[in-house]
Amino acid sequence: MIKIIIERRIMPGLEEEYEQAAREAMRVSLGVRGFVGGETLVERGHTDRRLMITKWRDIRAWKEWHSSDARTMAMQRILPLLTEDETIRIYEPGY
Repeated sequence: MIKIIIERRIMPGLEEEYEQAAREAMRVSLGVRGFVGGETLVERGHTDRRLMITKWRDIRAWKEWHSSDARTMAMQRILPLLTEDETIRIYEPGY
């Protein structure tokens, strides 16, 4: 199993619109093969900062989702709400 950590910064005043778009993206990912689960965190004292932690069966499943038309469509709603490009990091279990 792998975890994908995504950091996003939202334009001030657009947090609610972002939440709606992000919830829809999460709903779409629920049906994706290899998606295990995820959560979104808001940085305390910084409502414009989000950290998403998603779990995937393997790197192949993540790559399929990341390059999918469904994610592209979801990101079309999210990207205009961000102040900068999202940061994506991939983590594997330690040994």
